[in-house]
Amino acid sequence: MKQKKTKQENWTTQFGVIMAVAGSAIGLGNFLRFPGQAALYGGGAFMIPYFIAFFLIGLPIVWAEWMLGRYAGIRGYHSAPGIFRSVTGKRNMAYAGSFCVTLTTIITSFYIFIEGWCLVYALRYLFGWMELGTSTDFNKLFIETVGLKANGALFQYGLLNFNLLCMVFCLLLNYFLIYRGIVKGIEWFCSWALPALLVCSLIIMIRVLTLGNPTGIEGQSIIDGLGFVWNPSQPNKTLWESLSNPETWLAGAGQVFFSLSLGFGVICTYASYTRRNDDIVLSSLTAVAGNGFCEAVIAAMMIVPAAYIFLGPAFLTPENLNSSFTIGFQVLPEVFHQMPMGRMFGFLFFFLLFLAAVTSSISTLQPAITLLEEGLQIGRKSSLTIAGVITAFGAFFTAYFTKNLTALDTMDFWVCNVLIFIMAEVQIIIFSWTWNIDASLAELQRGTQIRIPYFFRFVMKYVSPLYLLFVFITWFYLKFPEQLNKISHNTVAQLSLGFIAFVTIFNLFITSQALARWEKQEHLNSNTVDGEI
Repeated sequence: MKQKKTKQENWTTQFGVIMAVAGSAIGLGNFLRFPGQAALYGGGAFMIPYFIAFFLIGLPIVWAEWMLGRYAGIRGYHSAPGIFRSVTGKRNMAYAGSFCVTLTTIITSFYIFIEGWCLVYALRYLFGWMELGTSTDFNKLFIETVGLKANGALFQYGLLNFNLLCMVFCLLLNYFLIYRGIVKGIEWFCSWALPALLVCSLIIMIRVLTLGNPTGIEGQSIIDGLGFVWNPSQPNKTLWESLSNPETWLAGAGQVFFSLSLGFGVICTYASYTRRNDDIVLSSLTAVAGNGFCEAVIAAMMIVPAAYIFLGPAFLTPENLNSSFTIGFQVLPEVFHQMPMGRMFGFLFFFLLFLAAVTSSISTLQPAITLLEEGLQIGRKSSLTIAGVITAFGAFFTAYFTKNLTALDTMDFWVCNVLIFIMAEVQIIIFSWTWNIDASLAELQRGTQIRIPYFFRFVMKYVSPLYLLFVFITWFYLKFPEQLNKISHNTVAQLSLGFIAFVTIFNLFITSQALARWEKQEHLNSNTVDGEI
């Protein structure tokens, strides 16, 4: 299906699109979630299911999203609903694509709230406001920053609340970058922010690797810390004990989704702005490699070993690392407090997190903007205003209902776990089954000198869909009862689901408007061709 093409933006350089896609993937999941997961699930043992999932579901879905996006983009479609409809030729698939937009809108809403935490901590280190010493002090600071004790805690003094003010700044920064467009906003910011992020992370990693054994405690040197990260067997847990735990495999697969931004539809949207013969295989591999390097090499070698050296292996337990945020906002400040020049490295680390978060959040906001532009045929300013109001409401909603982080956790569960798996399954099925697998791979490899190994035909057609389905069913069986109980007894959880439902219905409505416009345009184009004939 082809619609009448209008003037559109395209990435100006291959470097720009690689930086943008890598920026969408490189975020808090790399520098917070990955180290925490590795510490919880046996260090080096966690790497085995992580890399298996990376090759069996990560890489195939990344390739599928790049192909789907470029194929539809050259036909004038850039939103997930338009992409799904264009590729499959089926009207109802546009509605399926609208769930990708729901997913990214909800993620943007609470991600910007977390982004504000990163900025708060970076500024505290920069201006010397982090004069604390014990784990109790840092835990108290995190509770105050987040407003963990009571709903509305961050609104007690309005915008005079420094933590809330930082979140508002993050909102405005995201809106400004998105308003500037694909080239002047997203590509420009990612082209300097990603290299800056890499420099910051390398500086911290080198400092950690040169620590030696600053505490003088036997068994807590940098070598011991690296051994914990990379050795599959640990003194208190064998390789088999780690791998026989189904949650280790779920964590590995889940981490791949978070780290590569799979199932979001973001890659589809970004790829839709590439040209017909751009080398998307090389671009996708470069972006994936950059993400993997930041995660499995840099983050793994700087965060977990530092915590191992200063706090000891006994600290890296499920009791102490009870969430993805613990290692970053509660553990590492204590590490930086004990580390020579800790204030400088603390600032670099949280500034790094801030940059990583912004490059991710601008990517998750773009799909909603694109759908509004296509669906309502309005300009970027108007579409940004509409999407901005919705995401700002979501951000303030999350910032108000902070007690036990119930709102954030509920949205994270239903959107970042349930919807992501479903949409990833849909995309790999479209690539491998709706299209002929050979035709899909031929389209993917258009314009590239790289040949995808033949065995990936089998992997993408059979292994990836089944692996995804197995992981999702297992995870759902283990986690769903707890969430169901929370929803039935917690008003905030119910309100959070209500917000998700509102965004879903809104995107379905916009998709219906887009469909009506696309079909009208196609009908006019068909009549024009018939008249000419």
